[in-house]
Amino acid sequence: MDRAFLYRHKDLLAQVHAAGAEPCGDDAGPVVSRASLQADLANALDRGNRIAARIRHLETKLSELLGEQAWRESGLGAPDDLEQLKSQITTLEQQVVDLSGQLEERDEDLQAARAANRQLISRLNTVRPTEG
Repeated sequence: MDRAFLYRHKDLLAQVHAAGAEPCGDDAGPVVSRASLQADLANALDRGNRIAARIRHLETKLSELLGEQAWRESGLGAPDDLEQLKSQITTLEQQVVDLSGQLEERDEDLQAARAANRQLISRLNTVRPTEG
């Protein structure tokens, strides 16, 4: 039978719709209405949509975590103990400043010692008593 046949005969179409709206007359089990089946279907669709959204969220999170792990393992990412390294850099920079100051003081002391040596040598060379 063709659908067009039903739509041409409105009385038959009304009987089909009425039969579809009535629960099944099967005495073997509980009676299920069309509205109850539609509600179950809507709930199942909503649950499916929630599960699909949760899966997308978890896939995104997993992708981000795997990306971060690959970045760290490749050595291209910043190390986890960045603050500790910054503190160590500050300490080492201060040590460089202190050691540079000590080096300048020693250079000045060395220059003064060399100047004193030159003066002593020149005095020794000019004041020699004549021998014999």
